Amino acid sequence: MKKPNINPTTKYYHKKYPPQHQKYPGLDGDMTPKPDCGEDTYIGHNRLAGRRALITGGDSGIGRAVAIAFAREGADVAISYLPAEQSDADEVRGLIESAGQRAFLIPGDISRESFCKKLITSAAKLMGGIDILVLNAGYQQYSDDIETLDTEQLEKTFAINLFSMFWMTRAAMPILTPGASIITTTSIQAYQPGKSLLDYAASKAAIMAFTKALAKQLAPKGIRVNGVAPGPIWTALQVAGGRATNTIPRFGMDTPIGRAGQPAELAGVYVLLASDESSYTTAEIYGVTGGDHTM
Repeated sequence: MKKPNINPTTKYYHKKYPPQHQKYPGLDGDMTPKPDCGEDTYIGHNRLAGRRALITGGDSGIGRAVAIAFAREGADVAISYLPAEQSDADEVRGLIESAGQRAFLIPGDISRESFCKKLITSAAKLMGGIDILVLNAGYQQYSDDIETLDTEQLEKTFAINLFSMFWMTRAAMPILTPGASIITTTSIQAYQPGKSLLDYAASKAAIMAFTKALAKQLAPKGIRVNGVAPGPIWTALQVAGGRATNTIPRFGMDTPIGRAGQPAELAGVYVLLASDESSYTTAEIYGVTGGDHTM
């Protein structure tokens, strides 16, 4: 029986969003509407059976959607998150376990090198190894003027978004084996930077270069490295200082598809890049942008 075609412009929420603001880092559970991370829709096909995945920022947004998808594809999943995000993380643990997989919650601050090292060793010990490393957690705070963009924010943006990737990948090298997959999260901001996201866009452009260079280093070891570049996706990042509150209502409406994306719409790309189906794919950046192309 043929499945009906679904119009992508109306498949997910496509109205104006209510104005809202949360203190950083924000919670999915407090957003209106709550982001769709595939809780009720993602169906697995055993593509990651027996794999062990570590996902940073796995409590909410894109990381949450990836954690749900990976578990339903048969992987055990460890997630990192900030202690303030515990309620979201607890929900994700329940979703992973309801899929019949092991869930491990490791709270901490990835802007600190010491925690990044601890995160890798703890996840590997808890799961018996790491096969998939999803470097997803990010920090975004809008600022319209370089003169008011202070050094503290600049350093925090790069520590969370970029430096943590160096620290975790370096710590993971003795653990990863041929066939492992590393997936980074960059952004359309790496290609089409907005004037209010100077530090964030710069860090995401650096992640793109990091991903491609690392892929070339690790290809001879049989480890693939790819990235995903989301466009405007409805996550707590947006309502916790990532953009001005007065821009929230029309968030994503200027894309060719005419709406913001939902985290669930990215999960399949991460599954593909983690699976053996993409065994000849490395050093690539996959755009999921609603039509605002990345190249």
